[in-house]
Amino acid sequence: MAILTLYLAGTAGSALAAIEVRTFDDPVMEQRFDDLSATLRCPKCENQAIGDSNSPIAADMRERVYQQLQEGRSDKEIIDFMVQRFGDYVLYNPRLEGRTLLLWGLPGALVLVGALVVAVLIRSRRNARAGELSDEERRRLDALIEMDDMAGERHSHKEGK
Repeated sequence: MAILTLYLAGTAGSALAAIEVRTFDDPVMEQRFDDLSATLRCPKCENQAIGDSNSPIAADMRERVYQQLQEGRSDKEIIDFMVQRFGDYVLYNPRLEGRTLLLWGLPGALVLVGALVVAVLIRSRRNARAGELSDEERRRLDALIEMDDMAGERHSHKEGK
């Protein structure tokens, strides 16, 4: 029983040590911290914000965000610092720059190309249907051809006489 009590006390102490306590005098500052922690991605974790990650690097990033907020830096300055230090990967939405134009423009270009392909397919099917004759049109065409053949035979008989 004593061993179980010592084990529980030891694990509870280590769990409490992992909890980060940050105090903010201003609720707006606390909201900014929460927003930045949700906006920045952990470079070690797969698709996880630093506010949700337990990795040491995410904890370090949260601490740096907290320190910079306390120093009075703007959100843009803090994000710029993190991008400079860890790269564009820390942003869930990369910035629109020359090197990210393809990333931002490709979805729109693919939608446009898809719309053009659909339009071409629809037009080609309409033209294919327009080329087919209905039964009534075929009968009229056959009748005209027969009349032309008969007129041609009469003409050749007259010339032969």
